[in-house]
Amino acid sequence: MEDKTSRMQQLIDQLNLASDAYYNGRQELMTDYEWDAKFDELKRLEEETGQILEDSPTQKVSEDNTEGQKEEHEFAALSLAKTKQTGELVKWAEGKPIWISWKLDGLTLVVTYDNGRLTKVVTRGNGHIGTNITHLAHAIQGIPQQINYKGHTVIRGEAVISYEDFNRFLIESDENYANPRNLASGSLSLKDPEEVKPRHIQWIPFTLVYTDEDIKSWGKRMDFLQENGMSTVEHELIAVPSIEHVETTIDKWTQRVTNKQNPFPVDGLVIAFDDTEFAQTGSITGHHATKAGLAFKWQDEAAQTELQEIEWSCAASTISPVAIFTPVELEGTTVKRASLCNISECERLGIGGKGTSISVIKANKIIPKVIKVEKTVGTLDIPTQCPVCHHATEIVTSANSGTRTLHCTNADCPAKQLKKFTRFVSKEGMNIDGISEQTLARFINLGWISEYADIYHLKDYIQQMARLDGFGEKSATNIVRSIEKSRDVDAGRLLYALTIPMCGIDVCKRLLSAYPIKELISSAIEATQSDFFAHIPGIGPEKSASFVNWFQQPKNQEIVQRLIDEINVSQASTQPQGRKCDKLTFVITGDVHHYKNRNALKAYIESQGGRVAGSVSGSTNYLINNDITSTSGKNKKAKDLGIEIISEDTFIERFGNDESQQEQITEGSLF
Repeated sequence: MEDKTSRMQQLIDQLNLASDAYYNGRQELMTDYEWDAKFDELKRLEEETGQILEDSPTQKVSEDNTEGQKEEHEFAALSLAKTKQTGELVKWAEGKPIWISWKLDGLTLVVTYDNGRLTKVVTRGNGHIGTNITHLAHAIQGIPQQINYKGHTVIRGEAVISYEDFNRFLIESDENYANPRNLASGSLSLKDPEEVKPRHIQWIPFTLVYTDEDIKSWGKRMDFLQENGMSTVEHELIAVPSIEHVETTIDKWTQRVTNKQNPFPVDGLVIAFDDTEFAQTGSITGHHATKAGLAFKWQDEAAQTELQEIEWSCAASTISPVAIFTPVELEGTTVKRASLCNISECERLGIGGKGTSISVIKANKIIPKVIKVEKTVGTLDIPTQCPVCHHATEIVTSANSGTRTLHCTNADCPAKQLKKFTRFVSKEGMNIDGISEQTLARFINLGWISEYADIYHLKDYIQQMARLDGFGEKSATNIVRSIEKSRDVDAGRLLYALTIPMCGIDVCKRLLSAYPIKELISSAIEATQSDFFAHIPGIGPEKSASFVNWFQQPKNQEIVQRLIDEINVSQASTQPQGRKCDKLTFVITGDVHHYKNRNALKAYIESQGGRVAGSVSGSTNYLINNDITSTSGKNKKAKDLGIEIISEDTFIERFGNDESQQEQITEGSLF
């Protein structure tokens, strides 16, 4: 009994420490797989001993250490019971209609409205008390300041950051976060809304907690939220939850995760009864209500294999260990490498040298993870020289988390520019298809890339590239072909690709609307005042100073000149090419079918003298939505204001037939 009690206390300490880091924006201390395994072990020991120790996570959720005013929730935000078995899910459903939605991996925020106005936004905290962050509300996308309904309304939703916005923020800010959730958590602890805005946090409602209206259907409650201008979590009804129907639906949703078709990070699915009255009849066990909902977590498939070597990969500011092991089949794919994150993680797992026996999974069906060392052979060899530039390395210990990471001491190491190279090849930049951040990191580590112009000499390494693991002749040829195609580039894309601080897509467009590219660069180099471009609408002294200071650095001038020698730069006209949309304001929502994407449709409208706004208002002339009968908030608002809703086909009939339109449909454009 004493041994079990001691083990229970050890598990409680480990789980609470990991939860505190997870929920409060610090580096994660264990994988979801490990946390679930330890939690299940603790729960089993509590059942065996009949004893629950103080601070057991089976009885509570993690504390919220976000700075700010604490506030008690009107309705407790309890955790969901979880399962990894479809059979258990079907048993739980009891044959009643259920809804399936994403279990978004972010931070839960409780949003309250009274008399149609936003009154407060509070973090989930420990489920009973959270932190009031209402001052950040207008910096978080998806939280309307006003809604049509005038009664008392309480809504829970998840604050998330898309993978695309996460990667873009890392590139533009040069900050280091482990994942989108970590960034979202850290962002909501900030006090200044202007610091939060560039992180593009989106709040996605996942349940209507309370309304004065008597709405007994969960599906209709989600409709209520959409009618009030909110974009709810994606959901699907299973009217008859038989094992066949449940498995088919879960397989379909799981496939979207494995194929990376979901823009937001998720760590499972949520199941809710459509009958909300029935859902309230359950009991409260531990820290969750038994019928309020169920979390379905994917059953991770583990495989045991043998470590071949530790590859030290330079990326951004750190040199990270990567486990290379004997290939294993996981989730239908062959896996032979997995990031070990940092030295602390290697030490925690007990990673040794070649021959060490390890167990690996694909966490949430996507990311290869080493979860356990079965048998250690030899010791971990930490390099004393950077594998890219060969300068000395140093081990840095974080003052906040105690995490030990390996760093190169050379400030000019090419590997530290990885995020900049990623932005350079991005779709919005030089649009070089087939080169991911991971591929760039490999090319940098091989010494093939040290500055932008080197990318245009990768054809010299095409034979070596074809022999790299995961490549082949076809991949190598396609990369080189894409690089050659990018030699002809629009000035706006080039300017964005250079990763000039505070110079995003919009700033590039504004600068180039005032100056041709050559004059813009020469003016920046010769400027005697940092606010030289401050007169341009939307630029101002701060952005001007950043742009001027960047171009006045000799090192950057050399980089740009070498690059210009490799490419052909053209400047697209910023003046409207036609007048078919002259002085009209459009709002675009939903998917597009004829244009490559919504940016392409926006570019065409602007080329015809029109304007595209982000939300429907009295100044809107048309709402473009291929789902004209949708009950979305934008459709409802357009109807309330008497604004015509048109499909893409109707738009083309009325405002198309221009020569440039076909280019927008086939190619798309951001500039």
